[in-house]
Amino acid sequence: MAARWWLWCVSANMAVALLLSYGVPSVSAQRKKEMVLSEKVSQLMEWTNKRPVIRMNGDKFRRLVKAPPRNYSVIVMFTALQLHRQCVVCKQADEEFQILANSWRYSSAFTNRIFFAMVDFDEGSDVFQMLNMNSAPTFINFPAKGKPKRGDTYELQVRGFSAEQIARWIADRTDVNIRVIRPPNYAGPLMLGLLLAVIGGLVYLRRSNMEFLFNKTGWAFAALCFVLAMTSGQMWNHIRGPPYAHKNPHTGHVNYIHGSSQAQFVAETHIVLLFNGGVTLGMVLLCEAATSDMDIGKRKIMCVAGIGLVVLFFSWMLSIFRSKYHGYPYSFLMS
Repeated sequence: MAARWWLWCVSANMAVALLLSYGVPSVSAQRKKEMVLSEKVSQLMEWTNKRPVIRMNGDKFRRLVKAPPRNYSVIVMFTALQLHRQCVVCKQADEEFQILANSWRYSSAFTNRIFFAMVDFDEGSDVFQMLNMNSAPTFINFPAKGKPKRGDTYELQVRGFSAEQIARWIADRTDVNIRVIRPPNYAGPLMLGLLLAVIGGLVYLRRSNMEFLFNKTGWAFAALCFVLAMTSGQMWNHIRGPPYAHKNPHTGHVNYIHGSSQAQFVAETHIVLLFNGGVTLGMVLLCEAATSDMDIGKRKIMCVAGIGLVVLFFSWMLSIFRSKYHGYPYSFLMS
């Protein structure tokens, strides 16, 4: 009986010793983890209070973004803002990113759930190499738990880089809704006021003869300009905010036509506007050649010029269509 009692006491003591040896370090490690996390959040909050977009080099990125523990998300813009990089799109994207970060920093819903950061290639080239990144600008969400997934990389070529579009993407990935507040821009009201003043001045000067308001050619030209602007994609640019063009950082080649049917560049809309205008001008010349009272020689010249414009610009337009819709079977002359 005594032997059994002695054996039970020894077993109990060993169990208590094992619990103490494994349990105490576990509690200590948890406290250390909480202290590290608290220091990281405090550091990020301090930097955010000074500047909504935190500039990071390789060491800061690895310590605050990549290394655990982390209970916050970080939206990182990888860019190349130095002048010798000649990245015009990077500057435009940075302006929108700054607007978005400021909107979050000074909103009533601001918390430490999400932070905004930036890694410039000239300050953190090792980060670009670590992530196998070869283009800029690029936006990536580093979630609070786990590694970034495919959806955590922002589709810049499809959505554009407007602050509103990035805010919608952030809401999808983090459930944090950011109301974008842009600084006041008085250029629009000033231009509208100037236009109204010019129109008012012209009406006042011609107040004795208002027949110009009933000029069919003038109204037709104004309507045609509006239609060409809308059909070329200007409204899409206003909503999505795409880059003007794309420059390959390795080859330096500039693309003015987007290779996908789901997106476009601003330069592309200008080209399409020009081609649509050429086709329209050709059609106008053909109509004038058929209905005008000029001599037959001039009408023939107008007819040939109209056909040439329509054929040339429509062929170029079709070539753009084929480059965006791969596999389109039809072509016309140079397309």
